[in-house]
Order: sequence, then C-alpha cells, then structure tokens
Amino acid sequence: MDFHSWRADFCALMFAQRKTLIVAAALLDLVALDCQIAPAAPMRCSGEQKICIANCNKSPDRSSIPTCVTNCGARQSLCMKTGCWDSGFQKYCGLLKQ
Repeated sequence: MDFHSWRADFCALMFAQRKTLIVAAALLDLVALDCQIAPAAPMRCSGEQKICIANCNKSPDRSSIPTCVTNCGARQSLCMKTGCWDSGFQKYCGLLKQ
C-alpha cells in the first residue's frame, strides 16, 4: 500500500467518523430542545386546594366529605402563609401564594 492510498483511506475514515459525530450531536440537540419547549406552569396554593377538594369528593364515605373539605381549607390557609402544601402524606414548598 502506497502513501497516497493509505492517506485516502485515512481521510475517508475520518470523514465518516466526523459525519457520525455531527449526526449524533444534532440528535442530542433535538432531544434537549424538545425537553425544554413547554415548561410546567408554576404550582399555586389555590391549585392544590382544588385538587384536595376533588379528592375529597371522590370518597365513597359521603359523610366524611365536609370534614375533608374543611381540612383542605386549613391546608390552603397554611399554604398561603408559608408557601408549603402539606397533604398529610407529603410536604412540598415553593408554591405561589395565590
């Protein structure tokens, strides 16, 4: 094998590797862009209260619903003061006090 054919093979290999890297980088960019298109809406205390009341209304024990809704109101009041929602099972903070 002479120098020129070796050089041509080497250049062809480098071109193929570069092309593969460019295609892979483009695909990664598309995936990253797709993940950032629609940011989530900020969570609000009022939204958590609505979810809480909706969950109360799903209870098969109809007599417990008024107490459950009252507890949602207490949780809403605390959330408006602290920005944290405590569902009784999980506590998370950083909610908008609206």
